[in-house]
Amino acid sequence: MIELEGVPELIDPVMVAAFEGWNDAGDAASAAVAHLDREWKGEVFAALDAEDYYDFQVNRPTVFLDGGVRKITWPTTRLSVVRVGDANGKGRARDLVLVRGIEPSMRWRSFCNEILGFAHELGVEMLVVLGSLLGDTPHTRPVPVSGVTSDAELARRMDLEESRYEGPTGIVGILQEACTHAGVPAVSLWAAVPHYVSQPPNPKASLALLNRLEDLLDVRIPLGELSEDARAWQLGVDQLAAEDSEVAEYVQSLEEARDTADLPEASGEAIAREFERYLRRRDPQSGPGVATEGGLADGRDGSFHRDTPSGRTRPPRPVPKEPREPRPGDDPGSGPTDPGHDKNAMDSADESDPSGGAGSADSAKPEDGPEDSGR
Repeated sequence: MIELEGVPELIDPVMVAAFEGWNDAGDAASAAVAHLDREWKGEVFAALDAEDYYDFQVNRPTVFLDGGVRKITWPTTRLSVVRVGDANGKGRARDLVLVRGIEPSMRWRSFCNEILGFAHELGVEMLVVLGSLLGDTPHTRPVPVSGVTSDAELARRMDLEESRYEGPTGIVGILQEACTHAGVPAVSLWAAVPHYVSQPPNPKASLALLNRLEDLLDVRIPLGELSEDARAWQLGVDQLAAEDSEVAEYVQSLEEARDTADLPEASGEAIAREFERYLRRRDPQSGPGVATEGGLADGRDGSFHRDTPSGRTRPPRPVPKEPREPRPGDDPGSGPTDPGHDKNAMDSADESDPSGGAGSADSAKPEDGPEDSGR
């Protein structure tokens, strides 16, 4: 039995999770949940035992000095809770349970059961898992975000895609399928990250995930400096691409493919929906309990805990993806062993994952787990 001391009774709680590793291209998903935790001053109430789920030779602990005393931070998954308001400014508050950690090295079934145990004890109504993958999408266009669920009724009600993926999966896919078998409504949101500029951070992809989460949960998320960071990131990639004619030509081909694929979506209904979203986010009025850039408008402390300035660095030079033949020994789940290798360079995503559709910028589709949830 999981005992939660000091956690108040939650209001319409939704669990939002992201995990570093294979399902986190450009660190976009984990950075999005970190943003929520930072802006809303999340309070950690539980952490999973690192000994149970992590190989410390793969995810090593770190040593730091705290007032001259050496301490160790172990890789783990932590849960925190925040209270937010609705997007319409009518004062309807709800709680988010934020799950942030690293994809476990072992015992994935037990890991998912423990997460679901917390969800049951807290009365969580739905679980939303954020992920990001590499895709043939240009950095100059809006980031494609796909919403996927294994629940047919939930797909119809929330205008989501029903899962059809088959192939290698990560902890995001396993957790979503575990939720399905446990009767917990679950949704995964996937942002497509340009494969030619996959190095973290990618604030534009994080911003796209948060915008989609706003629409899904009908809440207003304070963006802080994230919008400015996304613009600076795109400007930096623009400048680097312009310095290499081959890269610029490749980006142009992706743009043409993306624009052609998106042309049928430019309907009057789609334009109206985007305009409504724009107006809602611009609305300066906010009722009690609504999260704004000044804090929660309910009389509580509105200060935010912010990271120290990141000092934006220019992204590394983007390099076009070189095609190659599939190799029998490819293992997408194991990841590279070379510390200098990009941890998000998922070769298998181009071979077995639907995100590797040739030449189509709209081909980036999420992997969302095999049929067997591991039960």
